Amino acid sequence: MRTLNLGILAHVDAGKTSLTERLLYAAGAIDAVGRVDHGTTQTDTLALERERGITIKTAVASFAIGDVTVNLIDTPGHPDFIAEVDRVLGLLDGAVLVVSAVEGVQAQTRILMRALQRQRIPTLIFVNKIDRMGADATRAFAAVAANLSPSTIAMQRIDGIGTHEATVISRSSAGEVSEVNEVNEELLTLLAEHDGDLLAKYVAGVRISPRARHRRLRSLTRQAATHPVLFGSAMTGAGIGELMRALLAYLPTAAPTMTHPTSGVVFKIDRASTGERTAVVRMFSGCLSARDHVVVDGRSRQITRLAVFEPGGAVGRERVVAGQIAKVAGLGLVTIGDTIGGSDVARVSSMRNFSPPPFEAVVSPVADRDRGALRVALDALAAEDPLINVRQDDGRGELSVSLYGDVQRDVIHDTLRREFGIETVFSATTVVCIERVVGVGESIDPMPNGRSPRHPFLAGVGLRVEPAPLGSGVTVSTGIETGRLPMAFIHAIDETVRVAMRQGPHGWDIPDCSVTMIASGYWPRQSRAHGTFDKNMSSTATDFRLLTPLVLVDALRRAGTAVHEQVLRFHLEAPLDALGPIARLLASLHAIPESPVPVHEVRGSAAFTLDGLIPAARLAELRRQIPTLTGGEGFVETVFDSYWPVRGEAPRRPRTDLNPLDRTNYLRQIAHPT
Repeated sequence: MRTLNLGILAHVDAGKTSLTERLLYAAGAIDAVGRVDHGTTQTDTLALERERGITIKTAVASFAIGDVTVNLIDTPGHPDFIAEVDRVLGLLDGAVLVVSAVEGVQAQTRILMRALQRQRIPTLIFVNKIDRMGADATRAFAAVAANLSPSTIAMQRIDGIGTHEATVISRSSAGEVSEVNEVNEELLTLLAEHDGDLLAKYVAGVRISPRARHRRLRSLTRQAATHPVLFGSAMTGAGIGELMRALLAYLPTAAPTMTHPTSGVVFKIDRASTGERTAVVRMFSGCLSARDHVVVDGRSRQITRLAVFEPGGAVGRERVVAGQIAKVAGLGLVTIGDTIGGSDVARVSSMRNFSPPPFEAVVSPVADRDRGALRVALDALAAEDPLINVRQDDGRGELSVSLYGDVQRDVIHDTLRREFGIETVFSATTVVCIERVVGVGESIDPMPNGRSPRHPFLAGVGLRVEPAPLGSGVTVSTGIETGRLPMAFIHAIDETVRVAMRQGPHGWDIPDCSVTMIASGYWPRQSRAHGTFDKNMSSTATDFRLLTPLVLVDALRRAGTAVHEQVLRFHLEAPLDALGPIARLLASLHAIPESPVPVHEVRGSAAFTLDGLIPAARLAELRRQIPTLTGGEGFVETVFDSYWPVRGEAPRRPRTDLNPLDRTNYLRQIAHPT
């Protein structure tokens, strides 16, 4: 049986989840259509999703159209959960982008379409809510062509738009000669823009049959070059049958390829009430069987249980094959993005290429007795979404999490209360920064003659730190003579350097740095007469682990570090008469805009686009003011670009270690641990 892994994407409230319900019902996978406002939908299973009427977690449901199994993946629509959407895109064979016939193309719709185009995912556009008062198909299609892609064609016309009786009629069989001629001319024009041979035939007067035209439209759509636009209503079911036929006509389906090597990717983690993790895996090739031993990111694991998504739900099976999506148990502490077998590198990298969360906040339990349980709960949530990035400050007993925005913070708060029974409070969010080494610094703490209060370690360490290229990571090399230091101690220094680099002199992560060992010393293994090993007379790996942070921070201070803040590249579109106010706003937010570019009209007004860079800390204010300055017509989308040096006084992040910057207190804590 062939498969189609289909993503449903949309701006919040465009009707994405309602469309999912209607497709499942029309295919016979469910007996009744659930409603978002009633909290009865199949894919919004979390209590919070049903209460808020928004999708928070990606969900999978399956239905059949003829001999094709469609694995329908319902994704969140809110910008705070864009990483949840990004990690799904690389898994899709095709997508349906939902647009409201009332609200038209909205800000998140444009962002999603650009993401689909970047990954060249074949996409149909479905204009929903034609039954709603205020629906305007002509205006909605014009907005789609102007703001999403000019390579679109409306496949239907609508009768009774804006009423509960609204219906769709195929334009190619509308029964009116003028209508049929019109759509044929539009289709020929669209195809000719992408097909030189067809254009030459058209100019030469060669007749191109309707069948040939639609065959070429299918080919171009599967190449993500064109986008058929369909209309309908998820609430009444109008146009749903036509959409289902279009899925098979224009999106690619695939047959299993079990002869290829096993290849799959984990894109979701389900957590049982017992704490057991079940991986949701998209298989690209080969097959998996229960009790198989598989390699998961270099580790051997044995599959204990499989459940394949099929019409009606996830069904226990002995085998999952290419193209299918399955729940896989037995993979241990698996995380999102882990590969099974030899997965497609491009697809995996696209799942891991997320913009880092720009904010973080401290989360504390209301009841002190829940402090330990809170850490366990946050670790469980981080397994489902690694970008939460839980940090613990043992000194202050604080936990912090990384965030994309306030809605995500509220969701974590509610999840902790509902699923773990922990009431929490969050601090105000702060912007996440990094530190970069700006010079070369060396520090040597030589081997002492014996332990002393100032140097209670039987170890000597010397380190040199230097700047490293962006994205190169932390490298640790040995500049001392081979054999001068036992390998166990070299490993201890290496591991400690990498951990200590997570907190530079200002408390921020140092992602790129070159570190060289330039000096060392140790006491060989000693023993008393007729006795055993005496750690008070012999160096141990612990001596090197405790001394290394002191040497490293001293070298970093000598080299100097600069705090950098996250910078985003923005793309802004707005009516031309808002250019002046927007330019003044961008200047006040320390943004660096490029030259504005005039574009098409937006609802009768001249418009412009503007690209540039803006500090992540200022994005919330930009987004807050854009609707006011543009009368609701403007939108802005952003992607991570780089890091800039912070203007003015560098912010400090509270440390979560023993603080080697204060040697006296550091040594006191080692001598008298709490």
